Amino acid sequence: MPDERTQAPRPTYEARLGEERRAAASLARRQGLISNLRLSVFVVGLVAAWFSLGIRSMGAAWLVPVLVAFVTLVLLHDRVIRARERADRTVRYYEAGVARLDDPQSPAGCSRDGTEFMDGDHLHSADLDLFGPGSIYALLCRARSRPGAETLARWLSEPAAPDEVRERQAAVAELAGHIELREALALVGEGDDPPVSPDRLVAWCSGPPGPPVRGIRALAAILSALSSGALLGGAVAFGSGAIAFASPLLVAQSLFFGALAGRRRAVLAGIERAAPDLARLATLLELLESAQFESPRLRALRQTVEIDGLAPSRRIARLRRWIDLSEARRNQMYWVPPIGPILGLVTQATLAIEAWRNRVGPHVGEWVRAVGEFEALASLATHTFEHPEDVFPEVVDGPAVFEAEGIGHPLLPPDASVRNDVALGDAPRALVVSGSNMSGKSTLLRTVGSNAVLALAGAPVRARRLRLSPLTIGASIQVQDSLREGASRFYAEISRIARIVEATEADRPVLFILDEIFHGTNSHDRRIGAEAIIRALLERNAIGLVTTHDLALAKVADTLAPRVANVHFEDQMREGRIHFDYRMRPGVITRSNALALMRAVGLDVPDDS
Repeated sequence: MPDERTQAPRPTYEARLGEERRAAASLARRQGLISNLRLSVFVVGLVAAWFSLGIRSMGAAWLVPVLVAFVTLVLLHDRVIRARERADRTVRYYEAGVARLDDPQSPAGCSRDGTEFMDGDHLHSADLDLFGPGSIYALLCRARSRPGAETLARWLSEPAAPDEVRERQAAVAELAGHIELREALALVGEGDDPPVSPDRLVAWCSGPPGPPVRGIRALAAILSALSSGALLGGAVAFGSGAIAFASPLLVAQSLFFGALAGRRRAVLAGIERAAPDLARLATLLELLESAQFESPRLRALRQTVEIDGLAPSRRIARLRRWIDLSEARRNQMYWVPPIGPILGLVTQATLAIEAWRNRVGPHVGEWVRAVGEFEALASLATHTFEHPEDVFPEVVDGPAVFEAEGIGHPLLPPDASVRNDVALGDAPRALVVSGSNMSGKSTLLRTVGSNAVLALAGAPVRARRLRLSPLTIGASIQVQDSLREGASRFYAEISRIARIVEATEADRPVLFILDEIFHGTNSHDRRIGAEAIIRALLERNAIGLVTTHDLALAKVADTLAPRVANVHFEDQMREGRIHFDYRMRPGVITRSNALALMRAVGLDVPDDS
C-alpha cells in the first residue's frame, strides 16, 4: 500500500468528499426510484387481487409474480437505504476532516471532546486544554468504542516510557497510510450512536466460570429429539393419541428443563445486559483481524485476537445468534403451537451461551483492550495524516531535556501559529519569560506543555524538531479559586506548586510550567517565593518555564544563572494600536503595555511619561 501520508491531506479529503457526495446523491435518486416502483407494484397487486380474489375474472396465480416483485423491491430498497446512510455518514466524516484542517478547534471537526475525562486535580490536563470543547482530545479522538476513548485519554494523561513511545510512533506512522481502514473504524455503528461500551460484556465474561455444560447440552438435545420423534411417530401411528403416546418423554423433558429454569434465568439476565454492543464490537474486531501490519505493536495487537479456531469477530457473531434465539421466548409464536418448548430452543440457546462464556470468556477482556488500543493508535494516525508537516520527536533516556526547533501550538491553524525555539537542558534548565500583556507568554507555556504531552503519548508534534527525555508535566496556568472549598486562587496556586515540587521525588524528572507565578501576592514576597521554588525545582533535576509581569522577578535568573535565563516577548505601537509578533527574544522586557491597553479600550488613564 502506498504511504498516503505523503499525499496532501486536503486534496485527498476533498477528492474523497466529492466522490462520496456523488455516491450519496446517486443512491438518493435510486432510493426514490425504487420507492416509486414499490408503490406502483403495490397498486398493481391491489388490482390483481381484485380481479383474482374479488370478481374472480383471473387466476390467483397472477398474484405470485406481483408478490415476488414487491418483496424483491422491499429488500432492494432496504439495501439502498443502508448504502445511502453509509454514504451520508462518510460525507460527514470527510467534512469533519476538512473542518479540522481549516480550524483545529472547530466543533464541526470533532466527534467527542472528552469532557468526561476532565480532572481538576490532574497536574496538567486542565492547564493544557487536554479535554473539553476545543481541546487536544477533541482534535485527536476518532474512537467509536469506550475502550478506545479511554485509552486515548489515558495516553494523554500519563506519559509513556521511551520504548513504549517508539513502538506507538511506528504503529501510528504505519496506520497513517491506511486511510480506508481508519475510515472504516470511524464509521462503525451509526453516526449518533453512543460509543461501544463493552464493560458489561467484560464483567459477564470475567465472572467465575460455570459448571461444565457439555453433558447437560447433550442430554437436553437427546430429550428434545426423543420427544419430537415420539410426537411425530405417535401422530403417524395413533393420530390424535400422539400426545398420550409421547407423554412420558414430554413429562421427563419438562422436569429436566424445569430444573434448569434458575440457571437459565441467571445466564440470560447476565448476557442481555451485555448484548447491545456486540454487533459493533464484532465489526471493530473484524477490522483488526483482517488487516496486515509491519510494525511490532500492530502485529502484537493482531496476535492478541488470534486464538485457535474461529476469529473473535465470528465468535462474537455466534454469541449474538444464540442470544437472538433465546429471545424467541418473547414471541407468542414460540408458544402456539408449542414447537419451541418441545424442541427446547431457549434452553439449548442458554446452554450454548454458557458454554461460550466458559470457553471464550477469558479472552474477551484482552480483545476489548486490543480494540481500544487499536482505535487510540488510529486516532493519532488520523492526526498524523492530516498534519504531514508535524514530526515524530526523538525521545531519549538520560537527564531531563526539552530541545525544540520551530515549535508551535497544535490547536492553532498552522498558518496562524508563530514558531519559536525552546531549549531546556544543562544550561539553561529554566527560562523566566517576561513580556507585555497578550504578547504570547501563556501561549508559549501551553505550546511547550501540549507538545510534550503529544510526544510522550506517541503522536507527532508541531515542530521542525523536538528532542526530549521522559518527563512528568506539572503546570499552573489555569488554577482557579474554589467558593465551595473556601480556597482563594493564590492558595489554589501554591497548593498546585507544592504538588509539582512533590512530583520531583519520583524517578522521572519534572517539566514545570508556571504562569504568572505568585501574582496574587506582593512583589517582595513574590520574588522571594519564586526564587525559592525555582531553586528547589532545579536542585531536584526539574526543567521548565516561568512567566511573569513583575520585572523584579527577572532578577531571579541573574541569581540562578547559568541554570536560569531570561527571555521575553514584546510589542510595538503603530498608529495608536498595539502589534505583536509573538517572537521570543533573549533578555528581559524593558517596558509594559498595560497602560496602552487601558487607553485602547477607552479608559481615561494619564500618560506615565
